Amino acid sequence: MIIVTGANGFIGSMMVWQLEQAGLGPIVAVDLVDLEHRSQPLKNRRIEKFLTKDQLWDFLNLSNTKKETRWVIHMGANSSTTEPNRNLLLEMNTEYTTRLFQWCSENAKPIIYASSAATYGAGELGYDDQLDSEQLKPLNYYGESKVLFDRWVVKQIKTPPYWYGLKFFNVYGPNEEHKDSMSSLVFKAFHQIQQTGKLKLFKSYIPSYKDGEQMRDFVYVKDVTAWMLELIQKQPKSGIYNMGFGQARTWNALGKQVFKSLGNNENIDYIDMPENIRNQYQYYTKAEMNTWFEAGMSEPKWSLENGVDDYIKYLLKKKVL
Repeated sequence: MIIVTGANGFIGSMMVWQLEQAGLGPIVAVDLVDLEHRSQPLKNRRIEKFLTKDQLWDFLNLSNTKKETRWVIHMGANSSTTEPNRNLLLEMNTEYTTRLFQWCSENAKPIIYASSAATYGAGELGYDDQLDSEQLKPLNYYGESKVLFDRWVVKQIKTPPYWYGLKFFNVYGPNEEHKDSMSSLVFKAFHQIQQTGKLKLFKSYIPSYKDGEQMRDFVYVKDVTAWMLELIQKQPKSGIYNMGFGQARTWNALGKQVFKSLGNNENIDYIDMPENIRNQYQYYTKAEMNTWFEAGMSEPKWSLENGVDDYIKYLLKKKVL
């Protein structure tokens, strides 16, 4: 049995899909949002049981759960980088993860959990997953809630047999429709271009970056889930790993590929960035993937161009995986 939290969300539901492709299960899905209120991400998945996040604790206390669980994949989180309620983020992202990690330690169950590239803040120290997390300065409460757990976990003496913290960079792909303002630019661009023929990108407020030339490490969700499956299969050294393509690309490059995949002429407008996020904005991210590759793990398979094209075809078909 594999327990997947955040299973009714973006990366979590795609991981359920990945596990099914590999013939692994049964799968117990856990999420804050139940299937009645959000049915799309798990619509075609074979789920043994669905639990809300608070129901999970009683389930974990069952003797059969302790016996049959093989992996815990903890993707559940409040992923809003603009959430102003610090205590809510600490409860959801730090305290909940701590409790789950402790259960895995006590019951000798391996765990994969979601950290975030937001822990790197403005990137003044770079984006190396071997950086001392005590030195990192996140730009928002979300990043703080993630780095606090990273700081705690590396100090633990009693741990699960294997544990992996994954620092996701700019992940895009199927099953993110529900994320609204937190959905990827690919998803937003698809709908903007379909509706207006134009794409809106934020202006730059730093002279060294032209409008739309801000850079991100974009990684397709199918690479991310394949890597998590690889962790289950290969079981490298426990620790924190970056999850990015390892290359910084501009918003303009991403936008142009969306236009190309749709067969539309490029038409980009640059708009003012909301003042409340200007001081929290990352102008450049690029995952250092050396730790991952040195562990003998695979390289990404989906370039920005191929990943965007695959995703746009999925969106055009309006089908569920």
